[in-house]
Amino acid sequence: MDNSHVNEEFRTQVQPALRSKLEEFRLLGIDSVSEQGFWEFLVKKKWKKVKHEMRLHEMIQDILSVRVSDYLNYVTIESYKTSEFSIDNAEELKELLK
Repeated sequence: MDNSHVNEEFRTQVQPALRSKLEEFRLLGIDSVSEQGFWEFLVKKKWKKVKHEMRLHEMIQDILSVRVSDYLNYVTIESYKTSEFSIDNAEELKELLK
């Protein structure tokens, strides 16, 4: 099965919109967003159910309409999914439960 997204071929064409949105994030104080990370957000969240090739203007509209809160929510949930949470120390557990 092909692991690339149906719109992967347009990535270079939408790079100016990606960069513009990342610059907007930086102006709002979110400096840790990479272009690759933002593209993964678009593929996994925004275009998750897209089965056909989108038109270029639809992709650009989606990119520019992303709100910072949408991206931050996605990153937070993804970090919860990938983190391993275990407390081996009983003292740490007691401290957390205070």
